[in-house]
Amino acid sequence: MTKDNILLKLENVSKIYKMGEVEVPALKNVSVEIKKGDFVAIIGASGSGKSTMMNLIGCLDTPTSGNIFLKSKNISLLDESDLASHRGKTIGFIFQQYNLIPSISTFDNVLLPLEFQEIDDKKASERVKKILSIVGLSDKMFNLPTQLSGGQQQRVSIARSLVGDPEVILADEPTGALDSVTGKDILRILHKLWKEEGKTIILVTHDLKLAKYAHTTIELKDGEILKTYQNHNEVG
Repeated sequence: MTKDNILLKLENVSKIYKMGEVEVPALKNVSVEIKKGDFVAIIGASGSGKSTMMNLIGCLDTPTSGNIFLKSKNISLLDESDLASHRGKTIGFIFQQYNLIPSISTFDNVLLPLEFQEIDDKKASERVKKILSIVGLSDKMFNLPTQLSGGQQQRVSIARSLVGDPEVILADEPTGALDSVTGKDILRILHKLWKEEGKTIILVTHDLKLAKYAHTTIELKDGEILKTYQNHNEVG
């Protein structure tokens, strides 16, 4: 494995939260490498350290000790402003809650991240239309969120995370609020983005059935990596 192929590297990373006088270790000396273009599932029971690991990988928090390298840059050393800048350029987020603005259309919700970048209106509009086509919502672009099903709202959320063309898609329990059939549709979209668009996907979930969509699985228990393994089953 060449160094250039490593997109994300955690090196002896620990995270300790202070609850008054008590110190609670959420991650303990974790080391892991994630390759560019991989589809990784981070799994584990509640309290295993999944959310903490996601926050660190997603540049939402910094470790208590150890180093995190994103595209060879040590993000553990960045201040909040630089961390936000690095996050905005590299990572697209999908959460369990869709976080859509209810008063604006599908199109405008997806367009929102581009309004913070210096992209001309025509290019931005073309980009939004292309992404809505990828997630199968071309016919819903002028609908308000309240006029969409839960699965459609989550697809808008995925489109919004993709519109800035991030290298990494970080999905935190993205099917948690959906029924199992709709949830599978969302996972198929993520799988397609990995296979056909070459995105690096990091899926955080407690559901072992969802992890089968990933190529690599990292299993956490009590803040430590229990095991890492490859999944070989193809998902249609």
